[in-house]
Amino acid sequence: MWLLDLWPFNPAGVPFSMMRSMRASAKYIFYVLAVAFIVWLVVGQVTEILGGARDVVLKVDGQDVRLQQFQAVFQSALEEQRRQGAGRLSREEEQRVQNQVTDQLIQGILLQREYRRLGIRVSDDELRQAARSSPPPQILRQVAEDATFQTNGQFDITKWQRYLSSAPEEFRAQVEALYREYIPQRKLEEYLTADVYVSDGKLWRIWRDQHESVTVAVLAVMADRMPDSLAPVTNAELERHYAAHKDAYKRPSIAWLSFVAVPRVPDAADSAAALAKARELRTQIAGAKVKFEDAAKRESADSASGARGGDLGWVKRNEPAFDPEFLAAMRRLHQGELSQPVLSSFGYHLIRVEAARGDSMHVRHILIAIVPQGKHLELVEARADTLDKLAAEQTDGGRLDSAAHVLSLPLVRAPKLVEGDRLRLGRYVIPDVSVWAFEARAGETSPVIEAAAAYYVFRLDSLFPAGLPPLAQVRDRVLAAARYDKKKDVARKRADQAYSEVAQAADLLAAGRAKGLPVETLGPFTRLNPPGELARDPLVIGAAFGLRPGEKSGVLAGQTGFFILQGIARKPADSTAWLAQRDQQREAMLRNAGQARVQQYLSALRAQGKVVDRRKEIFRPGASSGS
Repeated sequence: MWLLDLWPFNPAGVPFSMMRSMRASAKYIFYVLAVAFIVWLVVGQVTEILGGARDVVLKVDGQDVRLQQFQAVFQSALEEQRRQGAGRLSREEEQRVQNQVTDQLIQGILLQREYRRLGIRVSDDELRQAARSSPPPQILRQVAEDATFQTNGQFDITKWQRYLSSAPEEFRAQVEALYREYIPQRKLEEYLTADVYVSDGKLWRIWRDQHESVTVAVLAVMADRMPDSLAPVTNAELERHYAAHKDAYKRPSIAWLSFVAVPRVPDAADSAAALAKARELRTQIAGAKVKFEDAAKRESADSASGARGGDLGWVKRNEPAFDPEFLAAMRRLHQGELSQPVLSSFGYHLIRVEAARGDSMHVRHILIAIVPQGKHLELVEARADTLDKLAAEQTDGGRLDSAAHVLSLPLVRAPKLVEGDRLRLGRYVIPDVSVWAFEARAGETSPVIEAAAAYYVFRLDSLFPAGLPPLAQVRDRVLAAARYDKKKDVARKRADQAYSEVAQAADLLAAGRAKGLPVETLGPFTRLNPPGELARDPLVIGAAFGLRPGEKSGVLAGQTGFFILQGIARKPADSTAWLAQRDQQREAMLRNAGQARVQQYLSALRAQGKVVDRRKEIFRPGASSGS
């Protein structure tokens, strides 16, 4: 294997403890390896022969992705999500991961074909050189931050090279796979961006758009300010507008649901138990019986920060996204100090400030959630079990009504659920239901869904399919749009009349005010930061920058209305300041332009590819894959 030639190294020359540490640190690396095409080699050829066509999940330009292949990659991605601290994933989160895996597999197949078409290959010499230079970019951050590969706190490439030379063959093979994935991508990027260039003229125009400013007088006649009485709409006009704009009224599927909820709201005893647990944990940490980081990983209800030893990173002292009680307690702490239990809307926190800098603090915390416990928990779960037995996963929707009666709980109508959205009840987002609702049939009930505030069973009452709804269902929207079109005609006539009254005046502001017309001063503003009145009208913004002081425009038709402008003042962009930063601007522009070029290429590749996606058929409830 080429990696054996990377570094002349005798494993016996390294302390066993260091080698053991290196191998232990490799565990997390295996989770992020590019397994897709390895799975193809191991599994794909066998299933290609034995599977027939029944288990084809994706077909990309004639190449099959079979169920066993797809599931191997999907499960690997799910495990990585859980390993990163996500814990149990909701159906919506699993679907998001599945969509990402699908996109990656499709792109991978399309890219492999492009590499062959363009003659892009990877030689062993290129692999050796890449390994000498840096770990694969896919895992660079994890490796560089691992103390095993550092000297005096800095990443040491020689330690990485030595480890590769002595690592198990399986690990070297998977690292090689990462290089073989990355190097062709880099070559393709170089090929696509070789001619990317940003001229001085373009750099200056961008700088000018950011810094040149104008002040103008504006007479605006807005369509939405015209009274309804001036824009009557007949039934015939309504129907013509609907027929001419059908695409504007197409909608995704909409589900209407009812549900019964068994509340799992904690009581006073639950709160006292959580406080007692937080106090006990604080005593253990303060007494050095347990490290804060280890306690966070084991006990914190905040699984994301818990996986990082409670690390929240740098938090501003008045960070609006954080609970006010949490922030108030955090601000009172000195560096290294461990707080008493702090009650927030999420539960009890133990907070420790690692460092402070300016208006920010580096913070760790442990969250002890306040949840039902003991007898209260037993009662809640017994009622949830009853709901499960009486009403969950039934084809007879009436069972949900009976369960509500038995448990003395209300049957509640949920807000309409649009496919692709999450169902929100009050401040809580309910997991799983937004996937289940569009797989079920009308009248069926869901499994018991566990959420923060309650256990739920939902019933699908009705489902409006995606597509164009009848005019009667969207009549109000069509009426508003048709009326707005007529209001624009009225606004245009009023703008023309206003122009005839001010065209000869030297001062638009004075003339407009004298005649009671809607005129005002706007600015100074730049092209990229226009006032709200003009933000949706780029043509009007461009005209404002084309006027000399004192010069008036004609009537300008914008998206929102009609405008008459007069220039008042202009402040040019500073060319000296531009020259001082031009090189940095060019570097950033080239980087962004290169990324945009690659993204456009990948989008075009996907659009031109012939992709058959059979996931809904393969993974629908009760479907047989044939595998």
